[in-house]
Amino acid sequence: MQFKHIGVPTKQKHENEEYMADAKLYITKPEDSEHSIEWLRFEDGSPMPEILQTTNHIAYQVEDVAAAMKGKECLIEPFEAAPGVMVGFVMDENLPVEYMSISE
Repeated sequence: MQFKHIGVPTKQKHENEEYMADAKLYITKPEDSEHSIEWLRFEDGSPMPEILQTTNHIAYQVEDVAAAMKGKECLIEPFEAAPGVMVGFVMDENLPVEYMSISE
């Protein structure tokens, strides 16, 4: 498991945001941030869980998202966030944790 980024919900627009229509979400690339911050700006009516819209999350790269999530409290089942990028979210106490795998 390797640290990838911190996700931070915001109301402020950021440069180079990408829009994820299904999630009603504007998102930045953490690799564009000196401190690996992924800014998340949700539109009203976003179907994403309220806790992701209001609470920071931490993300880790893993070999297998489903395997990493096994036995943990699931927040969002694994899905393909971008071509070759699988993500899923679990809860660790009151903190969302994202697991992601990137196929080369």
